[in-house]
Parts: sequence; C-alpha cells; structure tokens
Amino acid sequence: MRTKLNGLWLTAMKKAIASQRKNVDWFIKSTASMNKASVSKREKNNSSAVSRREPMGTWTSGYHRFSGTEPALHYHLFLPEVTSCEIPLVVMLHGCRQNAEEFALGTRMNIHSSARGFAVLYPEQSIRSQSHRCWRWYDKTIQKGGSEVAALTSMIEYVTSKHAIDCDRIYVCGISAGAAMAHILALTRPDLIAAVGLHSGPAYGGCNSVAGAYRVMQQGSRRPISALSDVLSGLPPQNPVPAILIAGSSDPVVRPVNHRQLLEQFVALNQSHGLIPLPAKELPYGRTSKKHPIKRRLKISDYVIGRKVIVRSIMIEGLGHAWSGGDTAYPFNATGPNASTIMLDFFARHQKPVHPHS
Repeated sequence: MRTKLNGLWLTAMKKAIASQRKNVDWFIKSTASMNKASVSKREKNNSSAVSRREPMGTWTSGYHRFSGTEPALHYHLFLPEVTSCEIPLVVMLHGCRQNAEEFALGTRMNIHSSARGFAVLYPEQSIRSQSHRCWRWYDKTIQKGGSEVAALTSMIEYVTSKHAIDCDRIYVCGISAGAAMAHILALTRPDLIAAVGLHSGPAYGGCNSVAGAYRVMQQGSRRPISALSDVLSGLPPQNPVPAILIAGSSDPVVRPVNHRQLLEQFVALNQSHGLIPLPAKELPYGRTSKKHPIKRRLKISDYVIGRKVIVRSIMIEGLGHAWSGGDTAYPFNATGPNASTIMLDFFARHQKPVHPHS
C-alpha cells in the first residue's frame, strides 16, 4: 500500500515536469561540480557571462551525523568572500527528486548570496531515509521536531560552531517537501530561526502518512489552524515569526489552496503581536507568449507589525511547480520573478529580537 501511495505522489510530480522530461534523466545522473568545468555549454560559449555568474566564495561539502539511529546527512556549504566578523546563514532545503548541488545550481542562490554576504547551507536528504530524497514532512515525529528536523538542527548548530555565523540571522527556506520541512523547523525552533521562506510548499499539519501528504498537496489541510495550534501548545510564547510565501497559480503538484492556507497559518501565528494587513497589490511581469504579449501578474499581500513586513505572500500567475527565476537548464526551475533575490531581500530585514518575548 505504501509503495502504491508513493507512486501516486511521484506520478503527480512527473506530470509537473512533463515539459522538461528530456532533462530528467540527465538530472538524476548528473554530478555537476560548482567550478568552471561544470558550467553549461551555453555559459562556456560566453566567458563574460561565466565571470558574471560565478559566486565569489568557497564551496565545501561534508557529512554530519546526528545520532546512531539516523543516517548521516550529506551537505554543501557556501561561504562568501566577506570581511565582516559574523555573517548571516541561509539554510536551503531541496524538494523531491533533487539533490543539494542541483538545488544550488538551479536557484543560483550562491551567486545572489555572495553579492549580499550570506553563507548558504544545503543539507541533502539521505536515499536511505527516502528513495527519492523527499523530506518526510508528513511524519508525526518530524512534525513535532524530532528525527530529520532534529538532525537538521544539529547540522546547523555544527556549522555555526565552526564558522563565523551570526546566530541572530539564521534563515531557512525550501521548495515543495523542503518548504514543508523549513516550516516545521521554523515552528519548532523559533529560538534558532529568524525568518522562513516557503516556495510551493504544502500547508502544515492535517496528515501523518504518505496518503495524507498527497491529499494535502492536492486539497489542502482539513484543519490548518487547529493543526498549527497542536504544535504550538507545547512551546513557550513566541516572538513574531517572519515568513515569505511564494507559489504559482498553475502548480499541479502542490495546489494553490496550500498557499492560501499557509498564509492563514502565519497570520494566525503572528496575530497576537498586532499584525495588520496592507492592501494587496498586483504587478506585471513577463508575457504569456510571443504572439500574445500580455503581461502576467503577481499578487503581493503584506502583513505588518508597525512598519515592518512580517508576512509576505506572493502568488505568481502561470507558474507551475518550479523555483521562480531559476536556471531552466535544471528541472524544477522556471522563468519569472527571481525568488532567490526576493527571499534574500526579505531575510536581510529580519533578525532575532534582542529581548525574547516573555
């Protein structure tokens, strides 16, 4: 039964990347490196483009073991060339059928973060835990902060102990299953995470199985607010939890109802701190086709405390299940507003409060 349900889930994801099917086999087999030798032929034919797109910093990798019962997690770490003593850290969590290196290359996060002085950590789900590298966000133990969430927390703490990271400016974001894990990490470890970014992520709670996860991705959570209350009931009062949410109106894998419910959850989470909605705005971008140069639109909804945007929702018209503004040479990336720079700009405005909420 479990195998059948996993098949249903993956079938939906395969439909989302039908237009990229020729790239999928290459994606699975690829072990592209982060140096010049791995740059695509398109970039090699233009040396000036290569120099503009190369991140300035160091790229390392390693393994981190949380406990004897959990598989060691592979990770990559990008450290920018900066002179400041402590730098912010973004933790990037990939989606299903991705690995950490492909996620870095597709989102171009190293390039964008190097210009802003951010370090970037890319944990990679173990095939021993899930054969398609899906983070198991639907698992009850994980939803309470155990297992993979505890392993990710341990990895973050290990990296911050070895490098000059500003522990008041640690951020986490991801796509799809990675977004779901980022959400859980932000909810269960508000003492560690200063802000969270979710791209094409499912609503929190409402399932504890693969079958339930597939239902949530397609239909949303049956109890988005009460599910949130369940996890918060055992935690001390929290400071505001800043969040930026990005999704596509044409996502067939994690349908837009999830984005609406995520927004409801973060509004509810921050409501007690005096969260106020601002009028929504729509901005044009791109065009639908060469024959019909009609601009697509993105809808931005902001919620503020004072003058600071605490929750930002961005719905991108026509975007499917893909990272907006990513490198389309890699699956699960699409043209559109640059999600990487949007998230970094949001993160740069937030850090953990000096005086904890009491």
